[in-house]
Amino acid sequence: MEDKHKNNLNDQNGGNNQFKVAMVTLGCDKNTVDSEEMLGILSARGYQLTELPEDADAAIVNTCCFIGDALEESINTLFEIAGYKKEHGLKYLIAAGCMAERYKEEVQKEIPEVDAFIGTTGFTKIADVLDQLRAGEESVAVFPDVNRLTEESPRRITNRPYTDYLKIAEGCDKKCTYCAIPKFRGNYRSVPMERLIRTAENLAKEGVRELILVAQETTVYGVDLYGEKKLAELLRKLAAIEDLEWIRLLYCYPEEINDDLIQVMKEEPKVLHYIDMPLQHTEDRMLQRMGRRLTKKALYDLVEKLRREIPDITLRTTLITGFPGETEEEHQAVLETLDALEFDRLGVFPYSQEEGTVAAEMPDQIPEEIKLRYRDEIMELQQEISLEKNESLVGSKMDVMIEGYIPEDDVYVARSYRDAPDVDGMVFLDADREYLSGTIVPVTITGAAEYDLMAQADLEE
Repeated sequence: MEDKHKNNLNDQNGGNNQFKVAMVTLGCDKNTVDSEEMLGILSARGYQLTELPEDADAAIVNTCCFIGDALEESINTLFEIAGYKKEHGLKYLIAAGCMAERYKEEVQKEIPEVDAFIGTTGFTKIADVLDQLRAGEESVAVFPDVNRLTEESPRRITNRPYTDYLKIAEGCDKKCTYCAIPKFRGNYRSVPMERLIRTAENLAKEGVRELILVAQETTVYGVDLYGEKKLAELLRKLAAIEDLEWIRLLYCYPEEINDDLIQVMKEEPKVLHYIDMPLQHTEDRMLQRMGRRLTKKALYDLVEKLRREIPDITLRTTLITGFPGETEEEHQAVLETLDALEFDRLGVFPYSQEEGTVAAEMPDQIPEEIKLRYRDEIMELQQEISLEKNESLVGSKMDVMIEGYIPEDDVYVARSYRDAPDVDGMVFLDADREYLSGTIVPVTITGAAEYDLMAQADLEE
C-alpha cells in the first residue's frame, strides 16, 4: 500500500526529479551543515535542487534566532519567500532550524503561508515532510527531542566545493546567562568519532581540501561519549586522511584548551595554526555575570602560552558589548586588555536581550547607543592592531588557498591559514598563470591593509 501511494504521488507530480526544491540557509556554519544534509537527503530521494527560490516548487528556510538581528532576518526571509506563492507559483514553504524550533506558534500565526515546520533535530525527515505535503497533508510539523543525536545522512556540498564544515557535536552544556541556545539545540552531544571520520573521508573524496571543525564548543568534544576530551585524537585521525590539506578549528572555549590540543597543533602540519576562541568579555566581574568560567589572569596566561608554544599562531575572538551592568570603567579595561593582547582577528556584537535567558531579566540594561559606541571603539582599536600585524607580514612567505578571480582587476582572491572563510580578511594575489579555486599556492606578501594582504605568487624554479 505504501509503495502504491508513492507511485501515485510520483505519477501525479511528474516524479520527484521534476519537482524543484530550493534551500535558503541563514545563521551560522552549523546551520550550513544541517542544510547540506537536508539537500543530500532530498537529492537521494530524487528531488531536483535549485539555488533560486523563485524557480522552485518548494522552498526551505533554515532559520536562525541566536540574536535579535538573526531572528529579524529569518522573519523577513520567510515573509519574502511566502510572497513567491503568488508571484512565482511556489507551492510549499518550509521553516526549519532554530527559529522554527523556538517560535513555531508565533510564526504559524504571523506567516500562515508556512506549510511545515522542522525542529533542530528533525531535519533528517525533510524528504518525508515534502512527500507528506505533496500528498495533501497540511501543517506538517516534525519536532523530535532536542537532546537526540540525528542519524547519519548524506551531504550535498554548497558554496565552496574545496572547503566545508565538519560539525563534531550538537547542543551545549554551558550556562552562559545571555544565551538561549541550549533551550532549542539541547544538551552537548558529541558525534561518534568513527562517523566523523567517515564523513570527512567522503568530503575529501568529493574534493574538499579544507575541513573546518565546528560545534557550539569544539574543545570538550568526546567528554560525554568517552569520558574525556578527544579533540586532539580526532584531529590526528582527520590529519591522516590523505586528500585533506588544511584542518581549521573554530569555537574553542579558552578555559578548555589543553596541552594535548596545543601539542597536536604543533605536530600535525595539516592542523592550521589558527584558533577561534570566543571570550565575550575580559573583565572578571562581567565574565561572572555572563556565566563564563574564564578569568582575566587565565586569559593572559593562555595567550602567552599559545604564542610561546606556537609562535605563528593566529588568535581570533569575539566580544559582547553593553552586557547588563557593564560600566564605562570595565569597557575601558577591555580596551586596555585588547591593546595588550593584540588579537589577530576580532568580532564584536552589541548585547542582544534574548527572552528566556537570565541576562534578559538582569537590572541595569544598557542603552543601545552605548552598546554601539562600545562596539565602535573596540573595532577602531582592532583596526589599528590588525593593520600593524598585517604590515609586519610584508616580505614573508606563506601558502594561500585560491578563492576566485576578479577579471576587472586581474587579481586572484585567496585566503591564508590566518583567514577563516566569510569572517576574516583576504589575500589579493597577482599571478602570471591560471589557478583553479581550491588550489594552494605559495606566495610572498607584498602589501598590507587593515584587514587584507596583497601578494605575489612564488613561481617554481
